[in-house]
Amino acid sequence: MNSEFFEAVKALAAEKNISTDYLFTKIEAALAAAMRKNYGGNNKEREVVKCKIDTEAHTIKIWAELEVVDEITEPGAQILLEDAKKIDKDAAVGTFVIKNIELSEYGRIAAQTAKHVIRQGIREAERSRQIEEFRSKKQEIVSAKVSRIDPVKGNVSLDIAGGDAVLPKKEQVPGETFTEGQHIQVYIVDVRDDERGSKVMISRTHPGFVRRLFEREVPEIFEGEVEVKSVSREAGSRTKIAVYAADENIDPVGACIGPKGARVNTIVDVLGGEKIDIIKYSEDPAEYISAALAPADVSEVLVAPSGAKECRAAVPDNQLSLAIGNKGQNARLAAKLTGWKIDIKPESVFYEEIENEKAAALEAELAAEEAALEAEETAEAPETEAEVAETATEAETAAAEEDTNEA
Repeated sequence: MNSEFFEAVKALAAEKNISTDYLFTKIEAALAAAMRKNYGGNNKEREVVKCKIDTEAHTIKIWAELEVVDEITEPGAQILLEDAKKIDKDAAVGTFVIKNIELSEYGRIAAQTAKHVIRQGIREAERSRQIEEFRSKKQEIVSAKVSRIDPVKGNVSLDIAGGDAVLPKKEQVPGETFTEGQHIQVYIVDVRDDERGSKVMISRTHPGFVRRLFEREVPEIFEGEVEVKSVSREAGSRTKIAVYAADENIDPVGACIGPKGARVNTIVDVLGGEKIDIIKYSEDPAEYISAALAPADVSEVLVAPSGAKECRAAVPDNQLSLAIGNKGQNARLAAKLTGWKIDIKPESVFYEEIENEKAAALEAELAAEEAALEAEETAEAPETEAEVAETATEAETAAAEEDTNEA
């Protein structure tokens, strides 16, 4: 085989950034598949035609393993004994002989089949490489170029590091628009495998997108001095992020805001003006929930005594709408951020409910005490009646004895 062929294959592998061994394996499979139709293509039990490429010796060997028979029942996969002896004089019925196949035997159709299989193998290799690259960048932000926009569905096709991915309409920030050739940033959520292959999940609305932006813009987060504890987001509108620093000398909120708000403003620009609330995380649920409900001032937080992650929060009457937010957004984001179910009450209602509950609890306690006293009296009553009956019997007996003596 001409050495130029092997050099060309190596050059193609380098161009496509795939393994040379993988590409030669696909060529072997293609050459074997192209000749199977002529050599027992219907045989499901064994591969009649095989191919082996020696990259060191620059040789290609193709052969068919033919079964020696007295009568041919499977054309192409079998050979009569007399013909088999021309290949191997020791051939016998029930054995197999090797028939070498020359490349000159490949006709136009066989050559096209081989070409198709090789191209398909290259596409599979490229896709596999792309998928592995996406896996290595899972839960990271990557740059992408808009290659096509679906005018009907609104989905955006992206070119990411030589690979292709689709940004669905639902994963785009509401109101944002794209143009072909535009460079954008996306978050790789996951790479999922199913019966149809691997699928790359990308997003610009995922909370992880904001988390990674802060890691990139805030050195203290990147270096581990400040930790992002939680993120809740309604893309295009508002995000809440809770941060924590183990070192008391570090202000986690100030670090995220940056000098004159430079750091957080950079992130806001990337998000198209999305509002960001940065709060300090606390192990104390009441303190954490109070901070999460910012910008409203929280007067008091009462945690459910049952141990469930439920609480009531009191805010000044004139800040109730601020605490709840437009269409409940602030309360909803605070609940997602903390993982707690929060019942927000104005102070006038909150403290009235507390007083009513205390009164009800006191009333219930007094009722329980009265019930206990009644139970004790009821338990003593039968004994008193028995004593009275016994006394009466003794009096009757004494009177009867006195009457007898008089008589």
